[in-house]
Amino acid sequence: MKESAGKVGGGLPSVDARYSQWKHLVPILYDWLANHNLLWPSLSCRWGPQIEQATYKNRQRLYLSEQTDGSVPNTLVIANCEIVKPRVAAAEHISQFHEEARSPYVKKFKTIIHPGEVNRIRELPQNMNIVATHTDSPDVLIWDVEAQPNRHAVLGATESRPDLILTGHQENAEFALDMCRSAPFVLSGGKDKSVVLWSIHDHISTLATKNGGTNDKPSESPVIQARGVFQGHEDTVEDVQFCPSREQEFCSVGDDSCLILWDARTGSSPVVKVEKAHNADLHCVDWNPIDENLILTGSADNTIRLFDRRNLTNNGVGSPIHIFQNHTAAVLCVQWSPDKSSVFGSSAEDGVLNIWDHNKIGERSVEASKVTEGLLFRHSGHRDKVVDFHWNAHDPWTIVSVSDDDETTGGGGTLQIWRMIDLIYRPQQEVITELDKFRSHILTCSSQSQQDLTNQNS
Repeated sequence: MKESAGKVGGGLPSVDARYSQWKHLVPILYDWLANHNLLWPSLSCRWGPQIEQATYKNRQRLYLSEQTDGSVPNTLVIANCEIVKPRVAAAEHISQFHEEARSPYVKKFKTIIHPGEVNRIRELPQNMNIVATHTDSPDVLIWDVEAQPNRHAVLGATESRPDLILTGHQENAEFALDMCRSAPFVLSGGKDKSVVLWSIHDHISTLATKNGGTNDKPSESPVIQARGVFQGHEDTVEDVQFCPSREQEFCSVGDDSCLILWDARTGSSPVVKVEKAHNADLHCVDWNPIDENLILTGSADNTIRLFDRRNLTNNGVGSPIHIFQNHTAAVLCVQWSPDKSSVFGSSAEDGVLNIWDHNKIGERSVEASKVTEGLLFRHSGHRDKVVDFHWNAHDPWTIVSVSDDDETTGGGGTLQIWRMIDLIYRPQQEVITELDKFRSHILTCSSQSQQDLTNQNS
């Protein structure tokens, strides 16, 4: 298991001694692509579409929320992010890194003034310019971020008008939100203990109306009614997830400690309800996009549990394949890697983002213990609780993560974009052979960046 430094930029992951010749090369062992201090906390971060490819870096959209104190409006932010490719990070990129600074590689492109705080963002896989947001109301809002006008977030500014409003919840729906990979379907859960399903295409059907949502505010946005409302939880639904290949199948977790599997084709009752999936509230769930039998859950009991849906039974205690233990506080987000079926990440209130590989369960090393079994990497660079993160599908080992730093710094948050060393997840001899091909370039970049850093500190 490799571990990043506890302080951003303060060190490097440990590596085997045989690779010590590379230990001084920061861009090789740990790519800090951006460290961006946010004036306001961001509760959600998502990668959008890739908009430009170049030799040394790519440009990609990034979706962020800004949760303010009311002195300015809450906003949905669309940023352009430059993703430097592995091995070719320029010396200038390394020398410009500063922990307290706003990264020049993340630039705000557009601001949408959001009706209420943005608690969750999800992009539509079939068109990543379409996003859904959860706010502090019963409605789900749909935005075409490219068509929306850019707004200035000043006190008194009128709210941006969503392109669609999805109604169906009877109480606030704040966090449980997903968009389907195989069809333009939206799934939500809320305080009304319900899971609600919509199709975006219904805006041209009889399920659409022209006036306001359930918040009773007048609106010119089309309003879509739900295709289905699913009852089975006994407390707030905290997260929902579609089956990767079937829009009619999905799962949900909640504060009742239950994991529920649903199938819209069989009605609105649970197909499988695991009554005691964890020993506390469940905060998050993710369905493996490559091996659809595997489902992850994260909980306030500080653990992540891996379930095989073929082994789940109704009205019983869940029997996970494995319980992953390393976090020291409630787990807030779990997410499978889009590239490798056995790898996933988890973030928690302890400020740590862990990367796991369940294929490594049972492997023994000097560091192995019950709480590190399956642990591949620990990213410990955030100051406070890591509320959300997202793997980059275009660059699968690049991750964006956001923390809410209110308890540590009295406000604001931190956005980080980073990539772990490939010595961790690729065959080591293969990586060393590749590094040797780049030796001249790497040494030049490292020498120049170290000189620039010396000049800055003198």
